[in-house]
Amino acid sequence: MQARLRGSVGASGRVGQFLWSFRLPGEAQKIDRMMEAFATRYCNCNPTVFQSTDTCYILSFAIIMLNTSLHNPNVKDKPTLERFISMNQGINNGEDLPDELLTKLYESIQNEPFKIPEDDGNDLTHTFFNPDREGWLLKMGINADSRFSACFPKGGRVKTWKRRWFILTDSCLYYFKYTTDKEPRGIIPLENLCVREIEDLNKQYCLEIYNPKSKGQKIKACKTENDGRVVEGKHQSYRISASTAEERDEWIQSIRSEPG
Repeated sequence: MQARLRGSVGASGRVGQFLWSFRLPGEAQKIDRMMEAFATRYCNCNPTVFQSTDTCYILSFAIIMLNTSLHNPNVKDKPTLERFISMNQGINNGEDLPDELLTKLYESIQNEPFKIPEDDGNDLTHTFFNPDREGWLLKMGINADSRFSACFPKGGRVKTWKRRWFILTDSCLYYFKYTTDKEPRGIIPLENLCVREIEDLNKQYCLEIYNPKSKGQKIKACKTENDGRVVEGKHQSYRISASTAEERDEWIQSIRSEPG
């Protein structure tokens, strides 16, 4: 890991250099651990570049998605430099990364996509060809709603249920807005997480993904906002509703069967 940081490459080059060294996105959980270890090591060696390791971690996911969008011929709406910069606003503990850094990253990926050994695709889609389980589920989220601001001092945050297409593979849970989407709206690495049946007053057949050893802490995950920004997940647990008790139990069993 340390050897990949040597040389006179700039910050953007080191992130890209590290990611290019691995087969992407095969074995998603392993890649997730590698990126997390890289983020920690990089920030220790370069303490002035990012304000936290989470920034480097989130930026790594943004780089992978940028690579997909720029070089997958099926993606017609190619992101511009301005859009990439906008997508990554506020990821540095609420502050913006320097435009110069993001510009170097964008140009580097635009000029030289990730080279994936013995594979003819450079996008996330081949990860999902043979999933362990897939299907429509309802995912609970919390959204800000100004209509409730008078009743709720914290800006009117209300619980909502959204229909999402879930894919379980490589010890990661991905969810999409549509089955035709090339990139997931969210990625939940399942390492160190548990799943259980749970009662909910508003929805039937619910399951919950949680960390039994870190109560009150956010689960390490990433999601894409409506404006395209890649952000760190804010959930302490994920509550999901199936359409039947049988379907719920099958998802629970499948998640428990994942390695890790």
